[in-house]
Amino acid sequence: MKNTVSLMAVLFASAFVAPAAQAAGNIECSLRYDLSGWSVFYKTASGTGTITCDNGMRMPVTLKVKGGGLTVGKSKIVDGTGRFSGAYSPDDLFGTYAAVSAHAGAVRSSGAVAMTKGDISLALAGTGKGWDLGIDGTAFTIERR
Repeated sequence: MKNTVSLMAVLFASAFVAPAAQAAGNIECSLRYDLSGWSVFYKTASGTGTITCDNGMRMPVTLKVKGGGLTVGKSKIVDGTGRFSGAYSPDDLFGTYAAVSAHAGAVRSSGAVAMTKGDISLALAGTGKGWDLGIDGTAFTIERR
């Protein structure tokens, strides 16, 4: 009986604690980044950036892009922007996002792509230099620097 009462108390308390973390709401975070890379069927790029959140937190990050498809080109994005949605903690932002994109550009081009990692979404926009053409599937990884 004593164990049953203790178990019920724990279950009752956890029913209110877990939703409380999410009840605080999503955090608003953005990404500023520079990225450069190339593709010939295989796509690779790397770069750096900074995540800034509405709670005042700023985190320097490293970016890696790996993918493949019918793609060819070389590009560089300077001062790109991104907006996260669905995160409850800055730790939710790190990891690998998946995207499928179609792209074409020459000399100066701009573009946008949306990607997801479970419940977390990231929308990227940027203006680049270089040229590219293709359709690809991409893994976009964000790591702490």
